Amino acid sequence: MIAGPCVVESRDLVLRVASELRRLSDAYKVPVIFKSSYRKANRTSKDSFSGIGDDKALAILAEVRAETGMPVVTDIHAPAEAKRAAEYVDMLQIPAFLCRQTDLLQSAGETGKPVNIKKGQFLAPEDMRFAAEKVAASGNENVLLTERGTTFGYHNLVVDMRSLVIMQAMGYPVILDATHSLQLPGEGVSQSGGQPQFIAPIARAGVATGCDGIFFETHPDPPKALSDAATQLRLDLVPSLLDQLVRISAVLRERSGDSS
Repeated sequence: MIAGPCVVESRDLVLRVASELRRLSDAYKVPVIFKSSYRKANRTSKDSFSGIGDDKALAILAEVRAETGMPVVTDIHAPAEAKRAAEYVDMLQIPAFLCRQTDLLQSAGETGKPVNIKKGQFLAPEDMRFAAEKVAASGNENVLLTERGTTFGYHNLVVDMRSLVIMQAMGYPVILDATHSLQLPGEGVSQSGGQPQFIAPIARAGVATGCDGIFFETHPDPPKALSDAATQLRLDLVPSLLDQLVRISAVLRERSGDSS
């Protein structure tokens, strides 16, 4: 599970969410990678919140690592950010819109950190092998690929579950992003809209399909979130969803003969 608030809004918020995810990780025996962006560069409007300051946000993410023991992932948007962010987190994430940026992918790979590449909304799953190869060319084979929906006309996305299987055939772990996949890009006023009522169905379908992990953003009060307010999963709903996903995963393991 890769989860956390979309962006570092404050120390109190981040540590509150991290503490709850740590508790759930222990209770359900599900590994959790804590996710939060130290800054947001790809906002719909120039007036949208982009962060509390790089130094402050990165320090908070480092504190999450120290306080909870969970690994941490954050987005980077330019090659120069890779080395700096890698000093504070355990994994680097490439946003979907930037998944073809060669210099960015190679810079992330050169840090030696695992790299999670979001599949661009404009790409076929088969094309993600080229993004993975750009990271691997740096000598770093630690790559994850994340499905987050494909453009379906204007202001809409659709998730093709076949893409999970197609990308897994490339030999990389594949994650399903159950919250960004439900965005309605540009549908809101100066921000993206969303359909959070479908988070659980999409997540359940992904696990049933056999993805290697689920990604979702979560916030104690999504309508008040400073980024992706329309799609973040309310924090108190996470235990119920996680319980469902663990049960589905257990059925798949039983049918495959793996009871571990």
